[in-house]
Amino acid sequence: MDKKILKNIDFAAVLNLKEQVNYQTGQIVSKTLIQNQNVSLTLFAFDKGEEISSHTSNGDAMITVTDGTSEITIGDQVYSLSEGQTIVMPAQIPHAVYAREAFKMTLTVVF
Repeated sequence: MDKKILKNIDFAAVLNLKEQVNYQTGQIVSKTLIQNQNVSLTLFAFDKGEEISSHTSNGDAMITVTDGTSEITIGDQVYSLSEGQTIVMPAQIPHAVYAREAFKMTLTVVF
């Protein structure tokens, strides 16, 4: 059977998502695993103090924190998330992501 790849991920391969992106000083590192017209799956590693400023998306976006602690703003509400926690940011609602400490997350967007 041929191995197939959806961007940067193999079918039937076991991955530790937390280990797929590494922290870099003063940066946000990302790696897109899957991207098509229906869904996007991207891994992120944020250094402490880094952020993605307020913006909107055409799809519903789910963040799952895989390491560390973050602040997620949806509309006017701020949420504190830590490893293992998930939140959904509805389409067309402004949202932002801030690293209170170095943290990693998985972002899944469904269009």
